[in-house]
Amino acid sequence: MERIGDRLDLKLLDDWQRSLPIAPRPFARIGQVLGCGETEVIRRLEFLKATGRVTRVGATCAPNTVSASTLAALAAPAERLEDVAAIVGSQPGVNHSYERENHWNLWFVATGPDRAHVDRVLEEIQGRTGLRVLDLPLVRPFNVDLGFRLNGEMDRPPAPRPVRKEHLQEGDNDLLQALATGMPLTERPYREIASELGWQEEDVLDRVAVLQDAGIISRLGVIVRHRALGWRSNAMVVWEICPELVGSAGPALAAVPGVTLCYERRPVAGVWPYRLYCMIHARSRKEALETLTRASALPELTGVDRRILFSCRCFKQTGAMIAPQGAAA
Repeated sequence: MERIGDRLDLKLLDDWQRSLPIAPRPFARIGQVLGCGETEVIRRLEFLKATGRVTRVGATCAPNTVSASTLAALAAPAERLEDVAAIVGSQPGVNHSYERENHWNLWFVATGPDRAHVDRVLEEIQGRTGLRVLDLPLVRPFNVDLGFRLNGEMDRPPAPRPVRKEHLQEGDNDLLQALATGMPLTERPYREIASELGWQEEDVLDRVAVLQDAGIISRLGVIVRHRALGWRSNAMVVWEICPELVGSAGPALAAVPGVTLCYERRPVAGVWPYRLYCMIHARSRKEALETLTRASALPELTGVDRRILFSCRCFKQTGAMIAPQGAAA
């Protein structure tokens, strides 16, 4: 684990994972709260990014609102795993790729401006690797926030906000792509994004506020690399639950302290029967298993068959593809 420098570093990582100020000089606003200058905030964020603790400062969007995505898996032979992971990671729109403890050992998220792009990525991977690709699209989310406190205290996930897609307008996808890729760490990052898009700074600020209020931007802030910060015992748990019980079990599972993501996905008949998924992020395997014990004790999940897939390696972690390549940075 990389050691966090001091209290200010911890505050930046802990308190600003969401609600980044939507203001011409957001880092000056943060500096006022922390009792340090704007330059110091930028310097520290640059260092945290350079040392791998932060992937970017920017936005995540509500799934399948302005783009398409799916979770997918491959069963890669051990001797081919790294080569297969390189093929997967090279595909445009693959933004997460992990090795997990399972026969289906290489898991990734494919994103793109539409489902046709995602389908092409999956077909390309299957063709180049010669391996079957499990396509596990999202059915409904219960918690996809993935923001959590680094001091070990587990908050309940924020209440899901309704997503109002009717507030989208032309040009928003390019703006969202810039935010998902990562904001520049400068005094006026929104102005730099505006310059890249040919907009005015005030137009960017207005649209970011609208898109956040509409739930399209689900989180705007510091996106941390949890593994680099000591949260290395991370597991995806999948539950073989009948469809009519998912609606009650999902919210209950999402509310368990230590569960950081929770959603329903479409199963694959005869191969992968699991519908309900959750992620557990923990600092030790013992801690992760304790969270799983609490989750398994829920009345909604009593007796439900499940598998736990611990993460072994992270091959790739970036922002999603929202706009077509070349439309935004």
